[in-house]
Amino acid sequence: MGWERELLPALTGRRELVAWLVLGFLATFLVTRFITHAIRTGRGPFRNASVGGVHVHHEVYGIFLLLGTGTVEFTYRPDGAWADLLAVLFGAGAALTLDEFALWLHLEDVYWSREGRSSVDAVLIAAVVGMLLLIGANPFDADRSRGEGVVVLTVSLNLCFAVVAILKGRVILGVVGVFVPLVAAFASVRLARPASPWARRWYRPGSRRAGRARRRFPPGRRNHWDALVDLFATVPPSTAAPVPGSGT
Repeated sequence: MGWERELLPALTGRRELVAWLVLGFLATFLVTRFITHAIRTGRGPFRNASVGGVHVHHEVYGIFLLLGTGTVEFTYRPDGAWADLLAVLFGAGAALTLDEFALWLHLEDVYWSREGRSSVDAVLIAAVVGMLLLIGANPFDADRSRGEGVVVLTVSLNLCFAVVAILKGRVILGVVGVFVPLVAAFASVRLARPASPWARRWYRPGSRRAGRARRRFPPGRRNHWDALVDLFATVPPSTAAPVPGSGT
C-alpha cells in the first residue's frame, strides 16, 4: 500500500537514530562505571575532576550534553551523519546524568552507598526503554496504528495500568507495559510489594493481603533484577586517597 511505502523509510531512519542513541548510552555507562571503579581503587591515571577546589560530578557533563544536543536538534534539525552524532551525544549525556540519578534524587553524595543502587536501576530501566523503542515497540506511533484516537485510548489504558503496577512496586513491568500491551495490566493485578505505596495505602496491617505480601516478599528477598544491578553497583574497596565526592 502507498502509505506503507512512505512510512517504511521514516521508520528505518527513526530506528537508526534510536540505535545510535542506545549505543552511545550503553557505551558511556560502561566506560563511566569502569572509570569510577578505577578512581575508587586507585588504579590507572584516572582522578576525580575538580574546578577551583570544587568536585565536579559527571552528571554535570551529562546535563550540559543533554542541553547542548537538545538545543542543536530543535534549532537546526540536522539529518544524516549529523543526526546520528547528535543521537550518540544525547545517549552519552543521558548515561552520565542517570548514572548519578541517586545523587540528584537524595541531594547528597550516595554514589557508593546502598541508596546509590537506584542510579543503576534508573540506567537499566532507561536501557530497557531504549531496547523496546529499537525493536519498534512505540505506543505513541500514530502512523502505524492508523489513527490518533487509537493511540490516545491505548496509551491512556496502558498508562493507567502502568501507574498501578509501579505503585505496587512492579516498576519494571510497569515501564515495559507502557510499550507492550497487557504487560502492565498483568502487573497491576498482581500482589503489591509490602513496602510499596499501594500496600501502605490499601493493605491494612494484619489483613490477609498484608500477610500474603510479607510472605511473598520477605525482607532481604532478592530477584534476578537485583543480581543484574549487582554487576554494576558492587562497591569496590577504596584504596585511593579520600577526596570530596565519589564520581568523576
